[in-house]
Amino acid sequence: MTAPVVLYAGKPAEREAYATCLPAAAVAAGQDITLIMDVDGVDRAAVDYLVLAPSGPLTDFTGFSRLKAILNLWAGVEQALALPLPQDVPLVRMVEEGLSLGMLDYVTGHVMRHHLGFDALVGSKAPVPWGSNAPPLAQDRRVTLLGTGVLGRACAERLALNGFNVTGWSRSAKTIPGIRNLHGNDGLAEALDGAEILVLLLPETAATRQIIDAAAIARLAPGAAIVNAGRGPLIDNDALLRALDAGDLGHATLDVFDVEPLPDDHPFWRHPKITVTPHIASVTRPETASRALISQIGRGERGEPFKHVVQRDAGY
Repeated sequence: MTAPVVLYAGKPAEREAYATCLPAAAVAAGQDITLIMDVDGVDRAAVDYLVLAPSGPLTDFTGFSRLKAILNLWAGVEQALALPLPQDVPLVRMVEEGLSLGMLDYVTGHVMRHHLGFDALVGSKAPVPWGSNAPPLAQDRRVTLLGTGVLGRACAERLALNGFNVTGWSRSAKTIPGIRNLHGNDGLAEALDGAEILVLLLPETAATRQIIDAAAIARLAPGAAIVNAGRGPLIDNDALLRALDAGDLGHATLDVFDVEPLPDDHPFWRHPKITVTPHIASVTRPETASRALISQIGRGERGEPFKHVVQRDAGY
């Protein structure tokens, strides 16, 4: 049986890592592949699987006549959907252990930071009232996550395991044991009402852009904190700044932005109630991602349906 041809069309800076990790993952899984690491001069009609980073070197997708799947290297698919990809080929989202573990670390760390009020203590030079302002127990802290897909579910389960009072919201109904599950427009209002820490893990779609506007912020508990590790356009930036300045919000920790890298003159950099992190909450790691890629290729070669196929009309 001829080994499937896999073309790497990711970032040149990661080519060496994937040149090592993909064959190693294939050997470990017992899956033969023919790996091509350079898009220039490749026989496109011979390629079975395209490993794609939307910011990579490939922008013209003509001639890939026998593709079985396009395997996106990123969890987000907005930029991939903006490319002229062949419409009859499944586009598969990246779901891999490293992404989940990285997001768990980021979200848990910043939720705990806001819960314990560390910003007022770490690095403080002025005396603080001794023995006062102890945080509530985690079970009494209301945390809401918007977006309970693979990453959101993992974070919701971890926060619930840490004792938090967790509400999860999604566009369609889902059930995650141990948390309050809400969905749809009515459920969104209920999920926001009184939330003290709001975590955003939604994809960017027409329905989610600026889902956190002035009206949504007004539903949160006074002084609430927002952690955005989903997509920058989920938040109305002007409404966010107004709420922070007015004291309606206590803090915002932002890892994603409308424009990235965040411009040097952006007001977020200078705002005392905003923490900027440089899109580090969750990144695709070649070693763990390679195992996920080979698993998908194995499914294709066995005639099994791919996992995590993108619903193009829904945008995720």
